Amino acid sequence: MVAVRFRRRAVTGLVALAAAGALTAGAAPAAVPGGAPPTAPQRAGHLTGQAPCPGQESFTCATLAVPLDHSGRTHGTLALSVAMTGNTRAPKGDLIFLAGGPGQPGVPLMTRIAGIMAPALGQYRMIMIDQRGTGAGALQCPQLQKEMGSSDLTPPTPQAVKDCAAAIGPDRRYFSTADTVGDLDLLRQALGARRITLDGVSYGTFVAERYALAHPDRVNRLVLDSVVPQQGDQLPDLTTLTATARVLRAACAATGCGTDPARDLAQVVRTYHNGPAVLDMITTYEFVDPDYKGVPEALHLAAAGRPQTLQGYIDGTHEGSAATAEQLSQGLHASTLCADYRYPWGTSDTPVDGRAAVLDRVERKLNPARTWPFDAATATRNGFILSCLDWPREPVPAAPPRHQKLPRVPVLLLGGDRDVSTPMEWLRQEAKMAPLGQVVIVPGAAHSVQSRATSDAGRQAVYDFLLRG
Repeated sequence: MVAVRFRRRAVTGLVALAAAGALTAGAAPAAVPGGAPPTAPQRAGHLTGQAPCPGQESFTCATLAVPLDHSGRTHGTLALSVAMTGNTRAPKGDLIFLAGGPGQPGVPLMTRIAGIMAPALGQYRMIMIDQRGTGAGALQCPQLQKEMGSSDLTPPTPQAVKDCAAAIGPDRRYFSTADTVGDLDLLRQALGARRITLDGVSYGTFVAERYALAHPDRVNRLVLDSVVPQQGDQLPDLTTLTATARVLRAACAATGCGTDPARDLAQVVRTYHNGPAVLDMITTYEFVDPDYKGVPEALHLAAAGRPQTLQGYIDGTHEGSAATAEQLSQGLHASTLCADYRYPWGTSDTPVDGRAAVLDRVERKLNPARTWPFDAATATRNGFILSCLDWPREPVPAAPPRHQKLPRVPVLLLGGDRDVSTPMEWLRQEAKMAPLGQVVIVPGAAHSVQSRATSDAGRQAVYDFLLRG
C-alpha cells in the first residue's frame, strides 16, 4: 500500500467488502455450506439429498445433477448446490434469484436475499443455485485469482491466463452462459414447474435474458437489476467509459464537491496513462459509496500533479478486491466471458496468433471522443479484454439472433443512476428488447439496487411488480 493520506474508512470498507465477497452482486456470501463439492448423482435433472442447509437451517438444500455437456457428446456430470424456501405450493410459483459475476455462487446468499425478498415470499417459493463452476465447485486458477480477485477490470498477466486455461483443461468450453441456461431448465423440471419467474442481478440479468430467449414459453416474468444487455457481446464496449463522466458529475453535484471530476479524470489519464486502474477503482468504489465522496478531490489533486491520494484509492481498491474462488471464481469468469463475447479479433474460435495485432489496430483507430474521459488503452487493455486475448482457441456456442426480442411477459428493468459497472444506458438498451418492459431508475443508487440501495424505492418496485395480478 502506498504511504499516502488515503482515507482509512474507505480502505476498511473496501477490505471488509472483499472479505465478505460483496464486490460482485452486492450481497455478502459466507463460506460455502458443506465445504467439499457434493458428489454428483447418477441421473441428471433430479434434486437429491434434500436436507436443511448447513448454517441456514430455515432453508432446504439439495443437489442438482446436470450433464457436463448438454449435447451429450462429452460424458460427465456436475453437481450443483440448490437452496429453497419451504413453501412448495406458493400461489405464484417458483422465483429463481440469480447471482452475478460470472463466478459468484447463489446458495451462500440465501439468508440475506430471502430477507430482502420477504414481502414477496408469501406468494413465491424462492430458489438460489450455485451456477456451474462456482461455490463449492468453483473452477480454481490460483494465480489469476490472486491477480484479479473480484475485479472484472484488473489486467491479468498473460501467463496467469494461460495457466488458468491449462488448469481447467478442455472442459472449459462447457462453462458458458448457454450451459447455465441448460442447467436452469433442468432445475425448472426438477422443481416440477411449467413456468418460472427469474430475478437476476448484474450478470444474473444476462442469464435471465438468455433463458427467456431460449425458452420463451417457460417464463412468467423477469426482474432485471443492474442490467447487462442480452446482446452486450461486442467488445470493447465504450458505454461504461463515457458513462463515468455523467456519474461522477452527478455525484459531485449532489455533494457539492466544487470541481469537474470528468475533466480532471481526462487529465489524469492523459498524464499518468492509468485508465484501466482508475476505471477499476471507480467501478469498485460505488459499492462503498454511491456518492463517490473523496474521489473527485483525489482526481483534482492528481490532475494538478499530486497523484498520491489517487494512487492510495487505487491501491486500496485492489487490496479490497481480494476474493477466493469460492466467493467469485476467476476461472469461471474467464471461461464464460471467453465463450460468450465477441472481441476485436472475433471469438475464442479465432486462432490466438494474430489476435494481438488486431487489438493493436483497433486501439489505434478508436476515436478519442468515443472513449472520453478515458483513452483508447482503457478500452482495449482492461481485464475484460486481456482475460481472453491469450485464452486458447476453442468452439463457442451460438448466440441468439441479434434482433430477437424478449418474450411478451412482464419485465422490470431496475437500475441506479450512479451505477458505472452496469450503467443505465445499458438498461435503456435492453428495455428496447422488452415488449412489456417497465423501467425504474433509482436516483442516487449504484450497482445492485435490491440489495444495496439506501432508498426502498427499487425494492418496493420489485415487490409491486412480483405481486401484481
